[in-house]
Amino acid sequence: MAYLTDEQTAYLSKKANEVRASIIESLIAAGSGHSAGPLGMADIFTVMYFHVLHHDPKNPGWEGRDRLVLSNGHICPVQYAAMAHAGYFPIEELKTLRKFGSRLQGHPHRKKLPGIETSSGPLGSGLSQAVGMAIAGRMDKLDIFFYCLTSDGEHDAGQTWEAAMLAGREKLWNLIQIIDRNSIQIDGFTEDVMPLEPLREKYEAFGWHVIDVDGHNFEAIVDAVEQGKAVYEKPTFIIAHTIPGKGVDFMERKFEWHGNPPGKGPEDRVPKDKQGTEALRQLRTLGGKIRSEHE
Repeated sequence: MAYLTDEQTAYLSKKANEVRASIIESLIAAGSGHSAGPLGMADIFTVMYFHVLHHDPKNPGWEGRDRLVLSNGHICPVQYAAMAHAGYFPIEELKTLRKFGSRLQGHPHRKKLPGIETSSGPLGSGLSQAVGMAIAGRMDKLDIFFYCLTSDGEHDAGQTWEAAMLAGREKLWNLIQIIDRNSIQIDGFTEDVMPLEPLREKYEAFGWHVIDVDGHNFEAIVDAVEQGKAVYEKPTFIIAHTIPGKGVDFMERKFEWHGNPPGKGPEDRVPKDKQGTEALRQLRTLGGKIRSEHE
């Protein structure tokens, strides 16, 4: 079943590229932060904020909103960028990322920025928070969904598996977890640091409905979410296979870009002083496919 029209797909693709450019601009302004994960998750965050979520940027505390919990808070530049483009705050504010006194802290702070549901930083705690929220939402008979975005690297933390086990026991139909399966973490590739496979079978054993998707295919992402919303008496686990650093060729699939912004990454392809300019050039021209108005 097709959930997106060609026009909607084209719109989401354009918007995701704008989000990626905003991520790079904010990281350049900050001089610190993470590049690979935010770029890799731009398509998913765009789908969430521009198609999936029931939310109101002008009324972030609306009781009937869906809740989005970002567990791996270090990729917050992508959430901030998506929120800004969705209208939560001015896009220009993105350039205050990690600045003293900014609402856009290095990890999301619930009390600093309206629209952020939980403060996150310690990896492995987000799913526990989302499970608790989903249980409370069910008790309150809220007709909403709770989405938890996690990383594959943070699945090294035992708390994640405790939360997964509880969610299965409680049959949380209102909980959908999306994991960024980009196969990298700060020290290398996940399967070298701490193998996660067989990931699908592990979650199925804990009572979850599991779906594998291409994390850059808008229709596949939306279809997976709709499947999850239709599942009865099971939480849903969407394994989104993504390319870290997506959209910037010298960052793609390189774990060295996990925690580095443009200007501080490896120089094997592009010198540090040109990394920001080259990343923006690629994003604004879709990898050189169109001529940039900035050239």
